[in-house]
Amino acid sequence: AQRSVTTRSRLPFETHPSRSERQQPLSTDGQGYLANLADNIEAIQLGMGEDLLEYARDAVAPDAKVLSATEYRWLARRLTEALSDALRVADSRGQRLPDPEEVTADA
Repeated sequence: AQRSVTTRSRLPFETHPSRSERQQPLSTDGQGYLANLADNIEAIQLGMGEDLLEYARDAVAPDAKVLSATEYRWLARRLTEALSDALRVADSRGQRLPDPEEVTADA
């Protein structure tokens, strides 16, 4: 018999930047509108992070034009945001993985 699996995901964005608990739990079976929306937002965030990383690599290449302190600060802020997004996605996806002990017990 196939059983329904409910996972606890996190919405892929900060809901209140001044609070330490920024991610809202989302209970889902991995399907449906909210789960698909969260997956799409995560994909966009990771894609934007890849684009930003490419820009950063070009900006610090030996033959690159020297940026101003303001431009480097902007880049550092965007890289920090992208890293935060990537860590949030990794945490959310890691929480969706089945517990190896439960998988062994079900087998």
